[in-house]
Amino acid sequence: MAPHPQEGAQPDLYRDTWVRYLGYANEVGESFRALVPKALVWATYGVATAYVTADAADKGHKAAELNKGSRGRTKGVTVAVIDTFVWQALASVAIPGFTINRLCAASLYIMGRVTRWPLPARKWATTAIGLSAIPVIITPIDRFVDILLNSSLRKLYDTHSEKEEGPRTS
Repeated sequence: MAPHPQEGAQPDLYRDTWVRYLGYANEVGESFRALVPKALVWATYGVATAYVTADAADKGHKAAELNKGSRGRTKGVTVAVIDTFVWQALASVAIPGFTINRLCAASLYIMGRVTRWPLPARKWATTAIGLSAIPVIITPIDRFVDILLNSSLRKLYDTHSEKEEGPRTS
């Protein structure tokens, strides 16, 4: 969950408003995969990817404004964009999408083996399992991506910015 902005600070459109929920679009799509056309599931990835790209561009713009006139402006902008994009792509799209996909596939398979429920009931149950898993998986995935980036990509940056822990959106 996105931290609340400090008193007097302008809210971050991508972290502190309803817009942040667009980062969850692909997880919702994966939850409904058994019930909707695959094209609709892929469209949810488009929404989530657009959100990730817009957040990265926004953080690049903010870094440019913050570093206006400084010698390290280009580096600051580059680090902000890359760090935000990679963090969001992993924590908001790739890892949760894969996790919900596999959870739903496994639950549909297992229900087919151990229940006598009709297929439509199993598909709706799978969707419910996927949707209910979303809030459970978010924080562990966010923490994992923080650790992953802190021990890899962020070591390449010659800076100790506010990116010590990654963005918090989805």
